[in-house]
Amino acid sequence: MNEEEMMRVFFEIHSGLPREGPGNRLSTRKALSLLGGLKKKPRILDIGCGPGMQTLDLVDASGGTVVAVDNHQPFLDQLTRSAEQKGVAHRVKTLNADMASLDFEPGSFDLIWSEGAAYCMGFENALNAWKPLIAARGALAVTEITWTKPDRPDELQRFFDDEYPPMTNVAGNLAMIGRAGYTAAGHFVLPESAWWDHYYTPIEKKLPALREKYANDTAALGVVESHEQEIELFRKYSDYYGYVFYLMRTG
Repeated sequence: MNEEEMMRVFFEIHSGLPREGPGNRLSTRKALSLLGGLKKKPRILDIGCGPGMQTLDLVDASGGTVVAVDNHQPFLDQLTRSAEQKGVAHRVKTLNADMASLDFEPGSFDLIWSEGAAYCMGFENALNAWKPLIAARGALAVTEITWTKPDRPDELQRFFDDEYPPMTNVAGNLAMIGRAGYTAAGHFVLPESAWWDHYYTPIEKKLPALREKYANDTAALGVVESHEQEIELFRKYSDYYGYVFYLMRTG
């Protein structure tokens, strides 16, 4: 199975989910409230928006407009339909683009938002790459998977050494925020429910049928099993890691 076929199975698992990563409405709104001081109708860029649950929460809570970026068109189509159903399509623009090479003028946005996607570039790389797009006295809000406890079990450490070697703790990420020239405005760990309710539980419901469908396809079954492993690790070891919302300002 080549990479294209592997991605097809991946998106078969991930299609139709409410979210493309851990998060929930309360956490999105809490993060927005911790920033404070934004313009009355901020220009927001939501990077790696997925199907856009948090995009619509931002539209509702901020009073602003959102450009929602992802590189998987079906997610953007899902967001467009949801925005139309909620009557806010005029305040949401979708864009199929690479988060690492965004073609916007400097200072185009009052707030950049990214839930569960910065790891694709690496946290520090994302902080530096996106900063020029933020207007003066603007803000950045990012969730990043983070170690929350030392002395991790070997099984868990090996998994993330393979999956995301740059992963560090809160102090390490706050140091990166400072090096990138931001002022930290707060941080908090997402609750476990933010992993389960709109992400892991819907995925887990899909896996048995896909395991049966791909029983004779070793490569495709490997994609299914990797999701099972990831979910089981969180079930066993969620005390040791989680997504942390980092809020920061440019001045």
